[in-house]
Amino acid sequence: MRRPPERMRISVTEDGPYLVSGGVPLVRVEIITNGEGESIGWRQTGAVEASDRYRLCRCGHSAEKPFCDMTHVLEGFDGTETAGHESYAEQSMPIEGPGVQLHDARRLCAEARFCDRAGGLWNLIERCDDPDARVLAEEQATLCPSGRYVLADESKGIHEPDLEPSIALIEDPHLGVSGPLWVRGGIRIVDADGVDYETRNRVTLCRCGSSANKPFCDGSHITAGFRDPSVDEA
Repeated sequence: MRRPPERMRISVTEDGPYLVSGGVPLVRVEIITNGEGESIGWRQTGAVEASDRYRLCRCGHSAEKPFCDMTHVLEGFDGTETAGHESYAEQSMPIEGPGVQLHDARRLCAEARFCDRAGGLWNLIERCDDPDARVLAEEQATLCPSGRYVLADESKGIHEPDLEPSIALIEDPHLGVSGPLWVRGGIRIVDADGVDYETRNRVTLCRCGSSANKPFCDGSHITAGFRDPSVDEA
């Protein structure tokens, strides 16, 4: 994993927005699906102009999405962080396959569905003695935005995508919803008490306000039908 500039940082504020500092690039991306509606890739659809420091909405109600307009105060938003500070290694469970090991931290799932093809990544991993199955398993694991899945094999070690430090606003056209903030490239994330979360190459932060695993996404944007209208204006 590449190291982002030290000044890049995301601070979770108490019952308020994410304070982003250090000139973190902000872009829009969407999930690409195939004819069967399966998630198969990512497409960057644009960049969002942002200053060196900016505030991103965390409650889901701002009229100036993706930025905060202080609506969380009027809404009485409860942004209590419930995720804890366990490391990925502490949260994940290993699934063994031929020459590979898949680590799965189910609690981090953002429901992007890249793991659903070919009967599910958790089953595909058992068929990794087939080179084609192994390639597909690696692809599915590395496309996962939340970092729920991490794949390692005997010859190459841990597989991680090469991600430029940035924040991506995820859109899910197939389901017609806006997804989480995809924090990429090892950007530091600090809780409202000033305590660092584990720095990872890829994580997803809730921006609908409904996650039960705040500040991280748990897929609640789907059931909440969360939409960011600024997407249509871009």
